[in-house]
Amino acid sequence: MPEAVQNVSKERIKYIILGCGSTGYNVAEELEQENEDLIIVDKDEKRVEDLRDQKYEALVRDLRDPNFMEGLPVPEVAFILANDREANLTALKTVKNRYPATYVIARATDPVSVDLLQQEGADIVLYPQEVVARTAIHHIRKLHSSRLALRLYDMLASWEGTLCIVTHLNPDPDSISSAMALSMIARHASRNKLNCRIVYEGDIGHQENRAFINLLDIKLERLTPQILEECDYIALVDSSGPGVNNELPRSTRVNIIIDHHKNGEHPSTVADFIDIRPGVGATASIMTQYLMELDIPVNKSVATALLYGIRADTRDFKRNVTPQDLNYAAFLLPLTDSDLLDKITSPSMSLETLEIIGNAIRNRRLKSGYLFSNVGYIRNRDALPQAADMLIHLEGVNTALVYGISDQNIIISARNKDIRLHLGNVMAEAFGPIGEAGGHATMAAALIPLNYFSMAKEKEGLLELIIDPILKRFSSIVGLDDEDGQ
Repeated sequence: MPEAVQNVSKERIKYIILGCGSTGYNVAEELEQENEDLIIVDKDEKRVEDLRDQKYEALVRDLRDPNFMEGLPVPEVAFILANDREANLTALKTVKNRYPATYVIARATDPVSVDLLQQEGADIVLYPQEVVARTAIHHIRKLHSSRLALRLYDMLASWEGTLCIVTHLNPDPDSISSAMALSMIARHASRNKLNCRIVYEGDIGHQENRAFINLLDIKLERLTPQILEECDYIALVDSSGPGVNNELPRSTRVNIIIDHHKNGEHPSTVADFIDIRPGVGATASIMTQYLMELDIPVNKSVATALLYGIRADTRDFKRNVTPQDLNYAAFLLPLTDSDLLDKITSPSMSLETLEIIGNAIRNRRLKSGYLFSNVGYIRNRDALPQAADMLIHLEGVNTALVYGISDQNIIISARNKDIRLHLGNVMAEAFGPIGEAGGHATMAAALIPLNYFSMAKEKEGLLELIIDPILKRFSSIVGLDDEDGQ
């Protein structure tokens, strides 16, 4: 077979494909759409002849031959895609020795050759079996979530009456926006036969949360026993069960649970519909996926709320974020009101919040990278996480616990940047037996009921009296007590 192929005498070329089986051929078809120069090299004469019939520039050469690149132009990008481990390794060495600046994507035929190709300087190593496995998992998860969305829609379509959507205690933007989205889905599915009421307990103290509710004109009702009696159906959003970060009796029959926190305390919670995905960055992401799957038009208010909910729960996509969260945010972005988002994220700070942050800074104690700070009596519990967010950035601090006392509870907010520590697990182990506690690796919280001390008037003195034995549980788990012994 003649070796001469049109254009191979050029000094440089954009792409070269070395080894053109099924993988190489698919890559060639994709690259052909870019209208860039491309040469294909393969040892199979019949395959090369077929490629030439399809107007590809192709050569017959053996990748095991150290001189197989002779006479070929310098490639900007080389794809080494043969189904032969030794041929790919040899070709990689040849290309890198001859043209160190060429960008090389190499195919691994087995797990061992992944490391070998990386050691020889491949810029990207592809292991097709792994790619196929990941794609299969992605598709099955997408199918599962699509079926969940349809099942939720069909169930809501069959209901009439009043649906109470319960946010978690002291609701944040993720919880509130998720409730708004569920209300939109319910009205669409039931053709407005369902009256949706978004209810909450606790306080909304964080200045951004208050701005969020006011600017988007979100209607929230404080949950009362009377409202609970008026509910024909109950949904929980951003909460994994009755009594988990909400004040519903644990025996309450709920119909819908949608959350992104793992429910370790109540695995037996029963509901008509449950979708709990600990791997997702925000419940608002799950709700956005429902809206996308169901092709429900999203108005500007709900889109703005959901985008802010995702941003807030992932700390502007810097914490516990997944590729899916970014995809859902990209879907929402063109539908949002950017001016409202700017106003929500730039509210004024209350004097009480400023004082609590000041107390946290003033009362801090640092020990072996762990910072503890007592802010005393608080009315606005949302100021605690703001103080913890600030203190974790101090030099020498790996983990920060900020705590205060309200009329009913001791409240602890914690932040962590020590990769060896899963803060949520430690908080749950330390404080779960005496209250509610948990969270993520980098952020967590605990709520410890005062029970026997709720009538005490001197709250700050009470906190000083009982906090040390409570914090000792945490110190013991992370090993601070051992350091004292040493």
